[in-house]
This record gives sequence, structure tokens and C-alpha cells, in this order.
Amino acid sequence: MARFNRIKHHSSTAKLVFLTSFAGLLGVALVVHFIWASSSFYVASFYSSVAPIWVLEKSGVVVVTNVTTTKIADKRENAKEKKEGTPERFLSATYADLPAPELQWEEMPPAPVPRLDGAAIQIKNIFYVFAGYGSLDYVHSHVDIYNFTSNTWVGRFDMPKEMGHSHLGVASDGRYIYVVSGQYGPQCRGPTARTFVLDTETKKWRSMPPLPAPRYAPASQLWRGRLHVMGGSKENRHTPGLEHWSIAVKDGKALENQWRTEIPIPRGGPHRACVVINDRLFVIGGQEGDFMAKPGSPIFKCSRRHEVVYADVYMLDDEKKWKVLPPMPKPNSHIECSWVIVNNSIIITGGTTEKHPVSKRMVLVGEVFQFHLDSLTWSVIGKLPFRIKTTLAGFWDGWLYFTSGQRDSGPDNPRPKKVIGEMWRTKLSL
Repeated sequence: MARFNRIKHHSSTAKLVFLTSFAGLLGVALVVHFIWASSSFYVASFYSSVAPIWVLEKSGVVVVTNVTTTKIADKRENAKEKKEGTPERFLSATYADLPAPELQWEEMPPAPVPRLDGAAIQIKNIFYVFAGYGSLDYVHSHVDIYNFTSNTWVGRFDMPKEMGHSHLGVASDGRYIYVVSGQYGPQCRGPTARTFVLDTETKKWRSMPPLPAPRYAPASQLWRGRLHVMGGSKENRHTPGLEHWSIAVKDGKALENQWRTEIPIPRGGPHRACVVINDRLFVIGGQEGDFMAKPGSPIFKCSRRHEVVYADVYMLDDEKKWKVLPPMPKPNSHIECSWVIVNNSIIITGGTTEKHPVSKRMVLVGEVFQFHLDSLTWSVIGKLPFRIKTTLAGFWDGWLYFTSGQRDSGPDNPRPKKVIGEMWRTKLSL
């Protein structure tokens, strides 16, 4: 009996020791697991915050890691800007706006329709606005007329049914407006070779000899009695054209049956400003490549392709050889009708620059540039109310006007968004 009690006591003691040891080991395990989990969470959190910085810094983009602090600071800064009435555009250095003085812009009566990739010609105080996209699936086939003296839209008339609807080349001698090539139809349809002339006094159209080949957004201008057409994109909308043709014209009529081959432009592509002043022909900015129709698409749906925007400036003079001039302050495209001549200088409003290197999104331009013809130098003379491409610009009685185009997504987002018909003006003191 005593032996049984000893055995029972020994067994109870062993169980107690075992349970105590097990509980101790379990506690140690829990502590170790907690420490390991905590350290793992810390390491994971640290890596998730540092790794993106390393990756993006390698690609040239700096990221602010303290998002909460940044948002609070941004809100405070925005509130301060609203209070002071001077909003500022804040972007990363990759695609920041160039420093420029603020201009006082006044909103005028909007165009009857919004339009993108339209064209415009000013004759004295009358502004003729042609064609363009209303949306990607709809194109305009008429001309709207604005009177700079009364600051009202005063008329509208139709274009020929065979004429291109966007990406036109246009030039004028002060009465007749020559309309060259361009894209026929919506989305990303191809270009036409058809050429027309408008008599602005009678509002009647006349057909002219077609180009040797269709071109999309070619640089076009009247120079020394000849209508010059150069560059642009070829039939697929993407391949840059280097060809340069001209045809003799007078009083709205072609004096020749065929276009003459001229010296090719050094660099091809669409969306360039083409200006004649002081008996010299200038071609400014532009790009190589553009959207193409998606293969097999029955509606020629637009498909993005690689583009290179450049700042190049070329000039033809008496020597009939292309000369390279100082480039624009930044690469710039979609400026074919975004220019005016003021005080022996060329003023250019808006455009598009190189795509963002990370997002690959198009970046719009919000500056006003001036090219001084006496010194052949560039300056940035102001900011537009917002960034915008394919503006249609005019100048009258000291006022710089622009209308239409596609504007940005907001002060801190230069991506294209809304197609507009707004008209704005600012008083220039140059």
C-alpha cells in the first residue's frame, strides 16, 4: 500500500514536471514566433517602401515615400494657392513645364463645335476654322468663321465632300485659301492626295491637281509664287515622308498641271509649323511616327505606335538649301496652326512634347514660345490657361487668340483629356 502511494506520488510529480516543461516550451515558441513575425513584417514593410524607390530611381524618377505627409502638404499648398489666387502647376522634373510668366487670359465666345486636329487661316480680322475631329468617331466637314473685331462667330459653310476632314495642310495669299491632302474620315483612316482652293470672297471651292502621293498633316506654305508641301506622314499614317513638292499658283488657280519635286526636307514627319516671313520659309518642330489603324479593324480603330517628338527648326532662303537653326526650348509637335507672326517674331502656342518615359503617356505643352527672327533665338514668354495641343491661333489689334484643341487633365496632370471649342485671348506686350 505504501509502495502504491509512492508510485502514485512519483507519477503525479512526473506529470506535473512534464506539463510545466511543455507549457514553458510552448511559451518560448510563442515568444520566438512573435519576434520572428514582427521582424518579418518590419523587413517586408521596409522592403516594400524602399524597393520601388530603387527601381524608379534607376529609371530617372524620384518618388516621395511619405505619401500621407505629401498629401497633407499638397492640400495645404493648394489651399494657399486658392487663397492667393495664383495656382501653380507642380510636376516631376521629367515632364515639368518650363518657367514662364503668367499671362492674363480672357475667355471669349466658344466655337460652335469642339474640334481636334482642325486647321485655321486668318485673313485680316476674319478667322476661318476648318474641319477636325468632333470625337474620335466623328469628323467635321464645314468651316466656322470668327470676326476678331466684333468677337463673334459670324458664319458657317460646307467643305467639298471629297476633302480631308483633319490633318490638313493650309496656306493663304490673303484671299484664297489652299487646302492640301489630310486624313479622310474618323478614327485612323488614311490620307488623301486631293487638293482644293477656297475663294473667301465668294465662298466657292475649286479643285486643284492632286499631290503626287497622299500625305497626312504635311507642312504647307506659299513661297515665291509656289505652293510648297513637304514632310507629313505617308499612307500608313506612321512612316515619315521626306518628299518636298511645289506647284505654281496665282489668284486661286494652279499654273501647272503637275507638282514639281523640290529639295527633300532633312527630317520628315507631321504636325509642324510652317511659316514664311521676310522671304524665308521656316519649318518648326514636329514628330516622327503617329497612331496607325489597327490591322484588320473595319473602322480603322486607332492603335498607338512609337513616336519621336523633336525641336528641330529648318529654313530655306535664297540658296535653296535647308539650314539648321536653333531648336525650340523643348521638343514640340501638333503646332501646324498654332502660330502667329508678331513684331518680326513667330509666336507658338501649346503643343505636345516627348511622352513620359515611365507611363508612356502623351504630355501636353502649356507654354507660349517666341522665335526672334533678328537674333534667331527662342524665349518662353508666358503660359496658356492650361496645356493644350492643336490650338488654332490668331492675332488682332494686340491680342493673341487661340481656340479648339485637346486640353490637359488638370493643373497637375499633362495627359490629354477633353476636346474643346473654347476661345481665349491675352494682350501681348512684346
